[in-house]
Parts: sequence; C-alpha cells; structure tokens
Amino acid sequence: MEFKVNSKELEKLLGKIIPAVPTRTPMPILENFLFEVKDGLLTIYATDLEISLKSALNIVTDENLKMVVPARLLYDIVRSLKDTTIHFKMMANKKINLVTDAGKYTISYLDADEYPEIPSLSADKDINEVTINGVELRHAFERGSFAMSKEEMRPAMMGTLFEFTNDGLRFVTTDGHRLVNMLNKNVKSLTNNQYVVPERAVSVLTKILDEKDVKIYMTKSYMSFKLNDIELITRLIAQKYPDYASVIPLENEYLMKVNTKELHDSIKRMMLFSTSSTRRVKFSIEKTSVEISAEDLDIGASGEEKVTCDYTGDNLEIGFNSAYVNDVLNHISSEEEITFRLHSATKAVIIEPVQKKESLDMMMLLMPVRLNS
Repeated sequence: MEFKVNSKELEKLLGKIIPAVPTRTPMPILENFLFEVKDGLLTIYATDLEISLKSALNIVTDENLKMVVPARLLYDIVRSLKDTTIHFKMMANKKINLVTDAGKYTISYLDADEYPEIPSLSADKDINEVTINGVELRHAFERGSFAMSKEEMRPAMMGTLFEFTNDGLRFVTTDGHRLVNMLNKNVKSLTNNQYVVPERAVSVLTKILDEKDVKIYMTKSYMSFKLNDIELITRLIAQKYPDYASVIPLENEYLMKVNTKELHDSIKRMMLFSTSSTRRVKFSIEKTSVEISAEDLDIGASGEEKVTCDYTGDNLEIGFNSAYVNDVLNHISSEEEITFRLHSATKAVIIEPVQKKESLDMMMLLMPVRLNS
C-alpha cells in the first residue's frame, strides 16, 4: 500500500500531537504514533495513557490500514525536509519507505494490535457538552495553573477543578497555601457537575489553544477538548475535590488597594533578603502606605521599603511566604491595581482586581505565615 502527503502539512499535524508522546516510559509502544488510514482520511494518535491527542488530514488512497511508527524519528525526518511531497510506501518486511524527489528514507513499523485503545467519548450515553472560547480557556489556565499542588498525597489538588454551576464555569486550583478561583459567566451548562482535569492536560492545552472556540465533552472518567483540527482526551482525576469554599473567609473587612507593579517590584527586591528556610516577608500596613520588609539572619542582611496604598482598617502586621506572594502577583500582573481583603495576621487574605470584568469574576487567596517563629 502507498499514499502521499505534503511534508509541511504532516509536520504541522505531528507537531501538534507529539506532546502526548512520553519521553520516558516502561511501555515502549507509547513512544510511537498510531497511524490509521480509513476512507481517504489519515488520523494520527499519540498517548501516554493519561492524555491522548489525535488529528487528521485527507490523503489520496483507496486502501485502509493501521500501523505504529516511531514518533520522534518520523517527526525529526519530516521536520528536516523542505516543502515537498512524501510518498509512504509500505514494504513486506515491516518497513516503510518515505520517498521524496530528493531522497528515500526507510523506517520500521509495528502492527497496531499492541497500541493502547484511545478512549472514545461518543459511545458514552452520559455525555455533557459545552463550548468555550479558546482564549478564555487559556486565560483561566494561565492564571490558575501555578496553584495546583505537586503533592501526590492529595491527588485531587494536583489538577484544575472545572465546576459547572448556574452562574457559569468555575475554575479552581489550590495547593493548601494558595487558591485561585475564577468564574467564567459566558459558559452555560445544562447540568451542575464537578470534574478534576490533571495538570498534564492543562499544560498541553495551554500550548495549543488559540482564539477559536473549543467544544468540551465530559463523561464520568474522561474529558475531551475538540479544537479546530485536533482533539485532546484526558483521563479525569477520580478523587473528590476538597471543599474550597469553606476556606474562603467571609469576614475580611479591611481593604488595601495598591498598584500591582509597584508592590511586585518591591516583593522581588525583598526576596533577596528573605531567608531560604522561611522565605518570610512582612507587610506593615497603615492608612496610606505598606512597609515591605525581610531579613536573612544567617548572613546578616535585611531590607525594607514603603509602597503607597489606600487602606481602610486597623494597622496590621502580617507575614507571607515571599515566593507565594510573587507567584500571585506574577499571575495577576495584567491588572493595574489590586485589592487585598484582610482580617487579621492569622486569617487567609483575598486578592482581587480593582477593575471588575462583566463576564469574569476572579479572586486569589493567600495563607499568611507566622511572624514570631
């Protein structure tokens, strides 16, 4: 059997799905692409068993086939070629000849029997479907992914919560020290459900999302994201997400409004003086200014500086992990001004943009650290 395909079209397709090919795996079969030719359509699959990617393009052939080809070798060959036509010629000895005007390249292939079955959500009766704009989805991932937990003891927190509510689609991430809570009011669902999407899927999607709409299909075990010419299917984390709402304080009545960049610049300088063990930075908040200070007792270094603010509340001293504050400010840096909602030195702090958006609610939560330890 043989078929032909344009090298640049194939390179584009392979480039989109190769992120699902694992670099190290105890299952060597996963280091391959699955090629399926059916009714003039070439569909290529890649999976690491947690996520699967697939994409397709039309080719000219009358035959159907399935085979497994080495992913990185094929991708590197195709990527190195100029814009040309590649003839795929299947040989009898489990070899494929890739023939172009200028050369011939031979690689091996395997039967498709050993390749894991790619989940198909279309066969599931209990399937829910929503549509979201790709830019909005990527924005949610970029703002919240830093707060996903790295601790395997709490698997649910190692993902992003998709919570469908009557108000819209809520994205939540937390590691117990920080929490990001975003509500996209543009997304409407017929059912109210929770799904936990693993970090790996979030990371890959962030790279491939564009301005086009994304169709999301959900079952109890899987979620599928259909972009224009590519589909990502991910296994969901089968653990209940913790009750994040219970840790969001209701009584934070003290408000500190501050310029985001000024505060962030100050925090980055104070990180030079916060000790490696505690990374502690102190906020001393008064009506018109907040003093940011840090001290490294091991090397006898310290720093302090004042940032202008607008504060309504009793004077307050509160400590934070400087790396966590820096993370929060990094991911809210597009906002000119932010509000800190505070209550006391031991209660979680809520951080929100001053400028609210009509279709998007966002808040970040930060746990304080003790100052006298």
